[in-house]
Amino acid sequence: MNNAQSALKVAAGIFLTIALITIVVLLFVSAQEATKTAQNEFSSIQTELSKASFTVYDNTSVSGSQVINAIRKFFKQDQFGIRVVTGKNRAGKSDGNHYGYYVLPNGEIAGNNRNDSIDSALNESSDNYVNPSGKFKAKLIVDSSNVTRGIVFEQQ
Repeated sequence: MNNAQSALKVAAGIFLTIALITIVVLLFVSAQEATKTAQNEFSSIQTELSKASFTVYDNTSVSGSQVINAIRKFFKQDQFGIRVVTGKNRAGKSDGNHYGYYVLPNGEIAGNNRNDSIDSALNESSDNYVNPSGKFKAKLIVDSSNVTRGIVFEQQ
């Protein structure tokens, strides 16, 4: 009789241990799924926030001072470029002046050369001078992954 009680106690202990391990595993799996969902949500929020800084330049008209501010803000970003077409540099059949990387219309970066100087945009005697009171049409350049790679400002 004593052996039977001991066997029942051991069996009950093993059963409870297995039940406890099962509960812990189920909780871990559900927590893991919740973590993956949270990561995906965080990633989409982060993408939206990174695009939000460019939405003001998405097919809108901006002033020359906003163009200069955009150049100062974005031209040193990695894998990003700004192209400004002014009334003067358009007359010379130029495709404008580039700040940061040279970005092709399809969003690809052309080469590793950067223009890290904004002096020509501020020099009134330059064909690339951005008149703060001028009006510019802004357009975003996105790559095949829908990542914003550049902004084109064309004087109206």
